[in-house]
Amino acid sequence: MHIILAVFGLLGVAAFWWYRLKIMSEAAGEVADAVGRVRGSFRRSKLRKKAALAPVTAIDDPVTAAATVLLAIAAEDAVVSEALEMRVRTEIGAIVANEKHLEEAIVYAKWATNQVADVPRVIDKSTELLKPRLDEREKEQLVAMVLSATLPGERHAMFKQRVEQLRRKLGLEVTR
Repeated sequence: MHIILAVFGLLGVAAFWWYRLKIMSEAAGEVADAVGRVRGSFRRSKLRKKAALAPVTAIDDPVTAAATVLLAIAAEDAVVSEALEMRVRTEIGAIVANEKHLEEAIVYAKWATNQVADVPRVIDKSTELLKPRLDEREKEQLVAMVLSATLPGERHAMFKQRVEQLRRKLGLEVTR
């Protein structure tokens, strides 16, 4: 009889430890799944940021880049109004060769600024294209275009910082 009790006792201990190992294995699997989800989330976030910048990184025309940076800074906190669009059109019209090129630049700039919500990145990516292609006078002209396209009453809280960032990225002296 005592042998039977010993066998049942050993079977009970084996069943207890088998159950404990099974639970620990499931917990480890859940931890591994959670880590995988977090890593996937980071990867998706990186891809989302790259996709969000795609409209700006695809710009290869200085006129379109200027129109995009101008609209992005001017309409950071608001929808592009018809009045703002007309002022931007007037400013860009002064540097463009023909009406068709102007229209393409404005349409693309409106679309790109609607796609990318991060204005500092728009400034960074646009100035990467513009800085080597513009001389000092043209860089100053671009900053002046931003200032004249945005009326003082329509300037948002971050406007001054965005203009300073644009000046810095273009390699111009920032006045305080």
